[in-house]
Amino acid sequence: MAKNTGPACKLCRREGEKLFLKGERCFSPKCAFERRSFIPGQHGPTGSRGSRGGRGGTGRESDYAKQLRAKQKARRIYGVFERQFRRYYGMALKSRGITGLMLLQILESRLDNVVFRLGYASSRAHARLLVTHGHFTVNGRRTDVPSMTLKTGDVIAVREGSRDATYFKELSALAEARNVSAWLNRDLNGLSGSVGRLPERAEIDGNLNEQLIVEYYSR
Repeated sequence: MAKNTGPACKLCRREGEKLFLKGERCFSPKCAFERRSFIPGQHGPTGSRGSRGGRGGTGRESDYAKQLRAKQKARRIYGVFERQFRRYYGMALKSRGITGLMLLQILESRLDNVVFRLGYASSRAHARLLVTHGHFTVNGRRTDVPSMTLKTGDVIAVREGSRDATYFKELSALAEARNVSAWLNRDLNGLSGSVGRLPERAEIDGNLNEQLIVEYYSR
């Protein structure tokens, strides 16, 4: 499976805002975005965000640039590569409902995202690592596929064989301090959780602009 091996903080700098890709570090003074919030690369601190639109520093982004940045931001937040993201858009397009909302619900229903939303990982990247190492089960069956799409009623739990690891022994206390999304049910004592329903738009990150993503793929 392909993965991004570059510095995660550069992705935040490229989008001009924190994407919270590194968990607790993003809330600490160690966050690279706090020290260098300008876009990376040859433009350096003198490169204005307006130059992204290809207007040479006029301070104005083209419609295409706005659509591209909205799509790239969503991809980077959920850790999804272009081919898979385009496939999710195709699935959303065929679904009955608002295409943009359907797309976000598909992304939210990924196993790695659900593990993160339950508070069992500090970031989506951390959740992907835990799932890839086989520490979680879905409906009682061990899985190592972070992109697995969950449905209403699916039950996620820490695998019995992983519960003796130091991280999982302390997980209850760590997870208790994290809020759990309202569309999920969490059982801290059992280190498990379930999908109660699909998330509503207000329960998904508000800084995502799904309409611009739809416009990007509708060109």
